[in-house]
Amino acid sequence: MARPGSGLLAPVNGLGYPPQNLARVVVWEWLNEHGRWRPYSAAVCHHIENVLKGDARGTVVLGQVDGQLSPYVIDLQSMHQFRQDTGTMRPVHRNFYEPSSAPGKGVVWEWENDNGSWTPYDMEICVTIQNAYEKQHPWLDLTSLGFCYLIDFNSMSQTNRQSQRKRRLRRRMDLAYPLIMGSIPKSQSWPVGASSGQPCSCQQCILVNSTRAASNAILASQRRKVYGGTGGNSGASVTLTGVRQSNTFAGTSLWSPTSASSGTNNNNISVGGSHAKAEQVQSPLSSANFPCSPVMPSLSSAHGHHALTINGQNNLNRPGTQRISMGTARGAIPPGVPALPVKNLTGSGPVHPALAGMTGILMCAAGLPVCLTRAPKPILHPPPINKSDMKPVPGINGMRRKTKKKHLRRGKNPEDVVQRYTDKIKGAPDEDCTICMERLVMSSGYEGVLQHKGIKPELVGKLGKCGHMYHLLCLVAMYNNGNKDGSLQCPTCKTIYGEKTGTQPPGKMEYHVIPHCLPGYPDSKTIRIVYDIPAGIQTNEHPNPGKKFSARGFPRHCYLPDNDRGRKVLKLLIMAWDRRLIFTIGTSSTTGESDTVVWNEIHHKTEFGSNLTGHGYPDPKYLDNVLTELSAQGVGEDNLKD
Repeated sequence: MARPGSGLLAPVNGLGYPPQNLARVVVWEWLNEHGRWRPYSAAVCHHIENVLKGDARGTVVLGQVDGQLSPYVIDLQSMHQFRQDTGTMRPVHRNFYEPSSAPGKGVVWEWENDNGSWTPYDMEICVTIQNAYEKQHPWLDLTSLGFCYLIDFNSMSQTNRQSQRKRRLRRRMDLAYPLIMGSIPKSQSWPVGASSGQPCSCQQCILVNSTRAASNAILASQRRKVYGGTGGNSGASVTLTGVRQSNTFAGTSLWSPTSASSGTNNNNISVGGSHAKAEQVQSPLSSANFPCSPVMPSLSSAHGHHALTINGQNNLNRPGTQRISMGTARGAIPPGVPALPVKNLTGSGPVHPALAGMTGILMCAAGLPVCLTRAPKPILHPPPINKSDMKPVPGINGMRRKTKKKHLRRGKNPEDVVQRYTDKIKGAPDEDCTICMERLVMSSGYEGVLQHKGIKPELVGKLGKCGHMYHLLCLVAMYNNGNKDGSLQCPTCKTIYGEKTGTQPPGKMEYHVIPHCLPGYPDSKTIRIVYDIPAGIQTNEHPNPGKKFSARGFPRHCYLPDNDRGRKVLKLLIMAWDRRLIFTIGTSSTTGESDTVVWNEIHHKTEFGSNLTGHGYPDPKYLDNVLTELSAQGVGEDNLKD
């Protein structure tokens, strides 16, 4: 049924903020790595609000309401989400919407991702879509919100205006988000509150309560130091240069030295070319505004430099400050601020991420500056290279290989393959056939299931190389369940008979020498391998014939040292590529995505100038390890021609 009315261009500032004395819906959101605010579910928001009413500077254990969020806690004093197992900290904020908007009605709009599951839109977009839907617009253009998508309500689809890719979308009903009455709290009137009742005895709450006690002790110590230096001279101005206070604003940690005097100073902040009046800075500091009173760094504008003091809990409660761009808020760390480098999950680096995260919370609560520096990024690619600098690999013909759908021979007769690699034995030993788990002196467990002329259920054969014995009918069944490529692999010792091939989709492999050296190989140039496989349709040899498969991360660049051993590995990798053994279609162990192209148990080095992920150099054992992996796939050094 066509929807009446004309289409709609989404307004740039589509979110309205109700007057201070009206009801409004509260949505808690966290900042992801792409700079987008992602909403928590309505159930989680209700839980956060309940904790907030009891202790406005407390900590919210998200695992108490959502099991999938068990590693996460929210520190309401610093307005950060903290992951206990990795130490990752992300800003959170409290956003407000009209009760008649999508979150107030419990309406959730979602789009279908590549895995076939549903992902909710950002709340701002969800509200905009719902408004257009209620007004019966046939379509909605999200370009003005920064997204090149067109929403079609008639077909319930989302179309990328650049790629023309179309995805399904849906509207579903969920729990409504919490509703509050009254005015939005000001910085100076933010309720302190006190927790009541017996504390929870779960491990997460014990950790949280111990962290809170430690931060309060450090905070009290810092207060005594400040008042000790100002007692007896309360009327004089005090300049705080020894203690600098930290703040996280729009996802970035910032610092600025502050000065406080007995009078008041009006300071302005420039946002998007306009000026907004800031909170007045009181001096001397009192116990009401000293804890966690972060200071915005000076922001340059055409009218000079200004500073703004805003309480850390309420920076994002104000509509005016919620829209400050990420670029405006970024600032350099001034000299003297200690940096706490956080190690990555593979183990390199000086400080465990969970320890670094807890330290950051404690130092922030004490008013001390701290910078949790990011772990160094892996160096995946070499410096830019001209095409003329790419040379053929010595001793290897050509610079490219291709595989096609009908690359290898198929259709071998199962009986012929089994009989080629086995010898019939008359007196079978009294032991199990490890395929059907029946005794070898008995008939095969596949009797009555499979019938092949010339192979009786009681016949037993011994594989030529390894000597392991099985029912011949069991070997035929095993072959039929494989690639049927004319090869057999002993299920006990994995010895390969014939030439094993895989199910790698069609693609191309390129290889050449570049004039750069790898870490650990200063005297050698580098062999670069480039794999490229496009997405396509699965065939009968794949898990889901007829279904589409994705190909993420292509082209993939891999590296070997250009020496004798590196060239030997390359020759074997080319052979493995020709046999379609490098990749397969399955489920990604990294992303969990199914029906996608994945590595097939032959490890490659994809980092050029580092080894932060374990897939780079230096790694003195890598060449030996990959030779072992290739041999396990039936591609051994004995296959190379002299």
